[in-house]
Amino acid sequence: MNIDFNVSQCQCQTDKARFGLCDTPSHAKTPAYLDEVDASNWIAIVDNKMKYLVTFTAIDHCIDMKRQNGKMLERCDCMLTYCSTVILVELKKQRKKGNAWVKKADSQLRNTIKYFERSQSNLYTEKRAYIANSEKPMFKDSQMERMKRFYEETGYILKIKAEIELS
Repeated sequence: MNIDFNVSQCQCQTDKARFGLCDTPSHAKTPAYLDEVDASNWIAIVDNKMKYLVTFTAIDHCIDMKRQNGKMLERCDCMLTYCSTVILVELKKQRKKGNAWVKKADSQLRNTIKYFERSQSNLYTEKRAYIANSEKPMFKDSQMERMKRFYEETGYILKIKAEIELS
């Protein structure tokens, strides 16, 4: 089933050199949002030195993706698109030790990629995914193997960090 990712009420645009991606707690059932003013709410910081015109699309709680049984699929929080680049982002605000939050975020990104690849992925030549956690938790193990496997299985470069540089 194809999903329309170009839903106007889920999108906004910016060409600011620096802005943030924000999300309220998951129980709030509100979509992620872009913020250009209040850095205290930013979970991910986007560095847009070239001042590209970037389209922000809220996905979770804005664009429906359902399983065969009709239940809502866990999906990533948002997407950034500009030029020929797409960046899918899962936002976390967790200090937990261990990798459980990374595994969940990985799954949410993969679910979204599966649907995105069926619809409009041919518009983009550079494909990236980010797991951004504003709490900067420490990892017991390196995430290099996970990032390598993610790329091999999805074709998207995965980065686990809260700074997103647009190039």
